[in-house]
Amino acid sequence: MIWQLDLVILLFVVICAIGAMMVKDLLSAAVILGAYSFCMAMLWTEMGAVDVAFTEASVGAGVSTLFFVAAIYQTTRRSKD
Repeated sequence: MIWQLDLVILLFVVICAIGAMMVKDLLSAAVILGAYSFCMAMLWTEMGAVDVAFTEASVGAGVSTLFFVAAIYQTTRRSKD
């Protein structure tokens, strides 16, 4: 394991987590959570857990993000603020 790469990926994970909590737009939060899941998949791959990384990438970054975006497009905005 390359600890510098682990540290950079961990930094991206923390930035994505904080960014997803701070944004006010739901679509942006869903996309950032997809990026978070992808970074977690890279971190799992770097640690040698390829099966966990594949599951995280397919379910976390793929299907969940798709469902979040589809659910957001099915809703309407009540107020403009």
